[in-house]
Amino acid sequence: MAIDSGAIRVSAQPHGYDMSGCVALILAGGRGTRLGAALPKQYLPLGEGVVLRHAVCSFVDHPGIDHVRVVIGVQDRVRCDAALRGLDLLAPVTGGDSRQESARLGLESLVSIAPERVLIHDAARPFADAATIDRTLGALDTHPAVLPAVPLSDTLKRGRSDGGEPTVGETVERTGLWRAQTPQGFRFAEILEAHRAAAGLALTDDAAVAEHAGLDVALVSGNEENVKITTEEDLERARRRLADGRFELRTGTGFDVHKFGDGNAVTLCGVEIPHERALAGHSDADVGMHAITDALLGAIAEGDIGIHFPPSDPRWRGEPSRTFLCHAADLVRERGGSIVNLDLTLICERPRIAPHRESMIRSIAGVLGIEPGRVSVKATTTEGLGFTGRGEGIAAQAVATVRLPV
Repeated sequence: MAIDSGAIRVSAQPHGYDMSGCVALILAGGRGTRLGAALPKQYLPLGEGVVLRHAVCSFVDHPGIDHVRVVIGVQDRVRCDAALRGLDLLAPVTGGDSRQESARLGLESLVSIAPERVLIHDAARPFADAATIDRTLGALDTHPAVLPAVPLSDTLKRGRSDGGEPTVGETVERTGLWRAQTPQGFRFAEILEAHRAAAGLALTDDAAVAEHAGLDVALVSGNEENVKITTEEDLERARRRLADGRFELRTGTGFDVHKFGDGNAVTLCGVEIPHERALAGHSDADVGMHAITDALLGAIAEGDIGIHFPPSDPRWRGEPSRTFLCHAADLVRERGGSIVNLDLTLICERPRIAPHRESMIRSIAGVLGIEPGRVSVKATTTEGLGFTGRGEGIAAQAVATVRLPV
């Protein structure tokens, strides 16, 4: 029986009832700082869901798994409910300050259920396959702990560094070396006891906890596709795998104006240009970067720069406009997208833009992490007409094209 919670569907579980089956414990409490995204990596978009949902569904859909429980960060309940809406799961529980502590707390939450077996899986691995789960469960018939792993095939080198570029210190013998994966399988009572005994230690995975307790850990074949998402490149590869060519192009436009004020230089596209006056604004008044930021936000339907960085907020007074542009680019990447091209037109009589055009292109491309060949900067005048013709300010118009997974 399942109770509809309005988000996750929480499986009913009378206190003290012995399921004598298998529970999959998904560890999703990490912050994923190495990826450098605004959200923990398990909540970043992937295909038609987020990374965590793909990881969970690998077990929800497996006939050998009776129930699934997610261990989350203390601040992530709302994100978790949204990510896993509609799935039939045990209620999520809060983890600790480390992966090891989160695993222990997850196991402790299963004491009243007392499953015979438990699989512990990292939420950052969205592609656990049924065959690997089958092999892990099968080996638990004869072993108290099971580790899916892939044998190393590349030649290994140990590097050394004397303060300069690293050099090769020695070649490491790779025979018998394996790359550990998850889900790692255990007999519940034994891994719970092992985790309690290892509390406070800094062990890297649950198989290491089992080893520390003297448990025999069996090796079974993992899967090269069962990758762990650690870097932005990992996430992009995962998105390409799921998208399978299903992308769409989105276009956004941006327009901005800043009037001249007192000063002796203007900043355009991150380039400071000597001038008899400066542009006035709450931030650094970089009209070019503001227009590009709005174009990117428009392409992904995320409003405008004023919504994300209100001019009424004193935090943004004098802020470099690269902050705003980086934020817009991060939002594109978090949706699995990429910037195809940018086209900016600066509208003014003075200063002259042409001598600084290439510097502006390099500046924009550097902030966004894209090739300069994807950035166009042009300039035009209004033939002396209007406020730009009278030299009262500068206007900028931008068009951005982004590629997003469908």
